Amino acid sequence: MSTSQRPRQVILKSEAEIEQMRPAGQMVGETLAELSEMVKPGRKLSELDQYVLDKFARLNVIPTFLGYQGFPHTICASLNEQIVHGFATERRLEEGDILSIDLGATINGWVGDSAITLGVGSISAEAQRLLDVTAESLQAGISVASIGVRKGDIGAAIQEVIESAGYGVVRGYVGHGVGRDMHEPPSMPNYGRRDSGMTMRRGMVVALEPMATIGDPATAVLDDGWTVVTADGSLSAHFEHTVALRERGPADILTQA
Repeated sequence: MSTSQRPRQVILKSEAEIEQMRPAGQMVGETLAELSEMVKPGRKLSELDQYVLDKFARLNVIPTFLGYQGFPHTICASLNEQIVHGFATERRLEEGDILSIDLGATINGWVGDSAITLGVGSISAEAQRLLDVTAESLQAGISVASIGVRKGDIGAAIQEVIESAGYGVVRGYVGHGVGRDMHEPPSMPNYGRRDSGMTMRRGMVVALEPMATIGDPATAVLDDGWTVVTADGSLSAHFEHTVALRERGPADILTQA
């Protein structure tokens, strides 16, 4: 989940605090993997949401999204032209759809946040390429994210992968810091200029979440006040991981299963 309402001060985490964040991240990664197996033609979006709600209740995990600023679901389920913040309605998945699932979990006061986009049954080659490129852009951002690099370097790495494939980078919704709150500073745009922006520091924990579109990246919000769609109706994909900057070297991905 992405929002522009964030506090201003960067909150650095100790090594111990980063380890305390890992269970929430792993819960999100594990649950997204389970949902991936459930995504099939005929499945209702509400069934995916209920699965997470039941699992989290059984394990005493707080569903971070549910009730956040009034959001009414446990997952964000965004179909096709929907970019982020889609509702888990009674709509059934159809062959050829692509579905983005964004999920947050809170354990012992710490948040994990991650997202994936999945094909439903057999999807078009164009849709598959969009998924592949967007996932690749996330990995590019993660590979650059480390202590001492500039924020613009990370955004530029993501942007270059997406735009070199001929796709659009959504600019109105960006990544963010993660900790005891789902949205902490700094904001992490999926675009940028190299050698610009703040220097990334040890103890930063951020969610990188590229959103790419086949067509124009301009967005609109549906009447529900939440669901963000491409203004031109083109397909969109969204991938996200929460990563921690610890020792110098590769970022530590906290939201792997």
